[in-house]
Amino acid sequence: MKRLVLTLIALFTVLGASAQLQDRTLRVDYIFSGTDKEASISVASLNSFNTWAGRRVNMDKVPLRGNGQISMADAVTGQVLYRMSFSTLFQEWQATEEATRVTKAFENVFLLPMPESPVNITVELYDFHGKAVASLTHPVDPSDILIRPVGDNPPPTIDIHHSGPSSRCIDIVFVPEGYTRQEMGIFLQDCRAAWASFMNHEPFASMRDRFNVIAALIPSEESGVSVPRNGDWKSTALESHFDTFYSDRYLTTLQLTRLHNQVAGLPYEHIIILANSTTYGGGGIYNSYELTAAHHSAYAPVVVHEFGHSFAGLADEYHYDDQFVEYYYPDVEPWEQNITTRFDFASKWEDMMGQPGVGLFEGGGYQSKGVWRSAQDCRMNTNSCPAFCPVCQRAIARMIDFYTVENE
Repeated sequence: MKRLVLTLIALFTVLGASAQLQDRTLRVDYIFSGTDKEASISVASLNSFNTWAGRRVNMDKVPLRGNGQISMADAVTGQVLYRMSFSTLFQEWQATEEATRVTKAFENVFLLPMPESPVNITVELYDFHGKAVASLTHPVDPSDILIRPVGDNPPPTIDIHHSGPSSRCIDIVFVPEGYTRQEMGIFLQDCRAAWASFMNHEPFASMRDRFNVIAALIPSEESGVSVPRNGDWKSTALESHFDTFYSDRYLTTLQLTRLHNQVAGLPYEHIIILANSTTYGGGGIYNSYELTAAHHSAYAPVVVHEFGHSFAGLADEYHYDDQFVEYYYPDVEPWEQNITTRFDFASKWEDMMGQPGVGLFEGGGYQSKGVWRSAQDCRMNTNSCPAFCPVCQRAIARMIDFYTVENE
C-alpha cells in the first residue's frame, strides 16, 4: 500500500508539472564572464519556438551534478518544473593560464519547456569542489512580448534513425560545419558512418529504439574548418576552429547563439557537429554539444568518445599531467561516473567490483595520481579500445533511462 501511495504521489506531481508546461521551447541565451577567480552570469535574450523535444520525465531532477545547473520554478508556489545540469567552455577556460590575466565572456544557451505562467529561472556555476561560485535568478513571464519567436524557417533535414514520436525519444541533430552546399551528400555519408559507429557500441546498440536522429542541411560558404596555428581561417556556418585555449587538437565553436539559431525550430535536445576536416581533433561539452573532425582516420571511435562527454557526462580516462590546474581533489568525489578519487567510492562502481573487467586503475581525468578509472582500457581512454568499459556502459544506460523512463 505504501508503494502504491508513493507512486500515485509521484504521478500527480508529474501531471501537475506537465499541466504547467506548454508543448513549446523557451530558449534562454546567457553570457558567462570572468577570470580564473571570478564569474558572473547575465541574460542576453529570450527566444521561443514551437514544440518541446526535451524529456517529459524526471523533469525536476538532474542525472548528474555537473559543473552547473539551471532550474525553473513556478513564481507563486516555488515548485520546480524543470532542472538540468551542464558544463561549459567558460569553466574550462577558467582553469587555463590565460584566465589569470584577462577577463573573457562566453555565450551559453539552454533549452527549457515553455511555462504556462510566470516562473523564476536560476543558473548556478560550481567550482572543482562542487561549491556555487556564481548564481543568477531572474523572472520569465511567458506572455512577455519581448520573447522573440525563432525557428519559423528551420533548415531541411534527413532522417538518419527514427524510432517514434519525439515525446518519447531522445532527439539528436547532426549539424554540418565546413561543408558547402555541393558537399551535403558527403555530410550525409558522414552522419550515417557516425551512427553506424554508435551501433557498434553498447548500450547504444541495444537501446537504439530510444533515439531519433536527424541531419540538418546547413551549408557553409567555404569548405573546411579554421586552423589558426596555420593562419587558415574559413567562413563557415558555425565559425568553429582548432586550437581552442591554444590546444592543437581542441576543436570547438564559441558561437553558441549562432549554432542554436541555425537549428531553431527543429526537434533537438543533443547536438553533434561534424567538421569537414582531415585534421585530428574534437571536443564534447556535457549538455552543450560535441564537435568532431569527420575525415580523420580515427573518426569512428572519436565521434562516439566525444558523445560520451556531451551526452553522458563521462570524463576522459587518460592523463597528461600538463594541465594548468588540477580538476580533481581528494576531499571531493567527481560528479563524472567513470572516475573516482575514492572519497565516496560507494557512489561509483564499488558494487561492480569483482565483475569481469572492473577494478581500480590509477590515472584518469588528466591526472596520473589521485584519480582512478575502472578498467585498464575503455572508449573514454583510447581510440584503439573497441568498447566502453562496463562502468561507462552502465552510466550511459542510466542516462538513456533518465531521459525516457520516469524514476520512482
